[in-house]
Amino acid sequence: MQVINRQFVVERDDYANAGKVSSQIKQSLNQIGIPGDILRRVAVASYEAEINMIIHAWGGTISCTLEDNGELTLVFKDPGPGIPDIEKALTPGWSTANEKARQLGFGAGMGLFNIKRVSDHFDIQTSIEGTTLTIGFMVIK
Repeated sequence: MQVINRQFVVERDDYANAGKVSSQIKQSLNQIGIPGDILRRVAVASYEAEINMIIHAWGGTISCTLEDNGELTLVFKDPGPGIPDIEKALTPGWSTANEKARQLGFGAGMGLFNIKRVSDHFDIQTSIEGTTLTIGFMVIK
């Protein structure tokens, strides 16, 4: 049985709503009593991934599924352009953010590194057709 199953849409270059989906995810988990230390990890990972979709991808979708066994899975799927070099993208400080993102205070090159650091499960698949990032957390111990 699924406790939570939500879908969200993220638009490219929608800096005005940056972080809105990750806040909604955090709020939903908080309402059902997920512990604060786990909420913080989920919030960091979901925010970083959402921002990456706004800055680097052509928008996309986010799905949030919490199973009754305590497994939370977040899937970030975009239609492109893909990540040319995953190893570099996982390197702290390496960024391909455009000037607009940098002027707004984004693009420090810590996104994927932080997502991987705080997640219990991290998988990324990418090609020119798009990227699918799947991250997981055990929210109930």
